[in-house]
Amino acid sequence: MKPPSDGAPSICFVGLNNLPALAPEFRHLPMGGAELQQTLLAKGLARAGFQVSMVVADLGQPDGTTWSGVRTFKAFGPDAGLPGLRFVHPRWTGVWAALKRANATIRYCSCAGLLPGQLALFTRSHPGKVVFRIAHDSDCHPDKLLIPNWRAKTLYRYGIKHVDLILAQSETQRVDMRRNFGRDSRVIPSMLEPSLENREFDDRDIDVLWVSNIRPFKRPDLALDWATQSPAITLHMIGGTQPDSLAYFDEVKQRAASIPNVRFHGPKPYDEVNAHMARTRVFANTSDTEGFPNTYLQAWARGTPVVGFFDPDGVIAREGLGRTVHNIGEMHAAIQEFLTNRELWMAVSRRCREYVEARHGGGALKQYIDALLSLERTSVAA
Repeated sequence: MKPPSDGAPSICFVGLNNLPALAPEFRHLPMGGAELQQTLLAKGLARAGFQVSMVVADLGQPDGTTWSGVRTFKAFGPDAGLPGLRFVHPRWTGVWAALKRANATIRYCSCAGLLPGQLALFTRSHPGKVVFRIAHDSDCHPDKLLIPNWRAKTLYRYGIKHVDLILAQSETQRVDMRRNFGRDSRVIPSMLEPSLENREFDDRDIDVLWVSNIRPFKRPDLALDWATQSPAITLHMIGGTQPDSLAYFDEVKQRAASIPNVRFHGPKPYDEVNAHMARTRVFANTSDTEGFPNTYLQAWARGTPVVGFFDPDGVIAREGLGRTVHNIGEMHAAIQEFLTNRELWMAVSRRCREYVEARHGGGALKQYIDALLSLERTSVAA
């Protein structure tokens, strides 16, 4: 799947929190789905012959260090700079300096925030193309943006207007981005890291698993409500902290400790989450909103049915990959059905594996490559 040797673009992923997903040395640090998706794509493109770089935070690693074929350039340390001034230096200047060192023809970022605007402005004086990937459904709604301040919101709106290519995770995101921002986008499935583990029902020792960063819109409170009403079923919870929700994390942790059938693990590295997922009979999601949850892909790759309130583009219901539910009562009934009906569980488990292999395997990477090469050809023609 290598692109033409004389025409492969160089691409730089800008993800300041990507190191935990890319470098084993930092795997103990928290990361989210956007970081995982950038890293999976970056490694896939490197294997396909692209020149791949990444702008990341300075966590003490040498500048220019390469992992899995991805060369990294550090921008600034998490605590560097003086309050009130650090927005410009070292944060803005650090990102731009790292971009100059990367010297890529395509710059790629995800998530609503500063970066789409920063990269669009950088490209005005440094020729190239900018790709933005929608990471959450709220990225498509001006009144629901998960952005903390007016500066970032202003830069985001500027960036959405001026980036060269927008990638969406779902048809819902594509429609909303067009309706609310007037920009077309291209739907490409999320990347997936294949799993070789294939445990049968009796070889799994976790009844129900819940995984997410602990934030209010992820609704871990609903998972705990369900556990309280389902004392005969054990719920395992994995979740890390987020800077804007530290007190909420402590609140959830404390409540979980008071419920006998809940095992609260706190944050776990990606590999350990996968190991837990392979031991799980049912994966539960209680989020109000999402993008396309990476945890769904991690579950389905291991043949684990999903019971969730969120169903991106109706895929769970359409493909038979679990159950879509609307309240705690329906969640309890769906989970109980999967835990007691092994024939049903085995049929859904098989469909889960078949779906992700067909939709999110090598075909997804090929779609990304086609989109990037098309963007590069447009740049050359211009």
